[in-house]
Amino acid sequence: MRKLVLFTIAGAALLLAACNTVEGAGRDVSSAGHAISQTAKDASK
Repeated sequence: MRKLVLFTIAGAALLLAACNTVEGAGRDVSSAGHAISQTAKDASK
């Protein structure tokens, strides 16, 4: 659970730091979602 929180915070930080355009924001949200999904998979093992 702790990893999930860390990845969520990291994803939010990337989203805020790198989204200069709507396209960039979409990529950031997608990357954050992928990281969260991967963390959830790892945690369920």
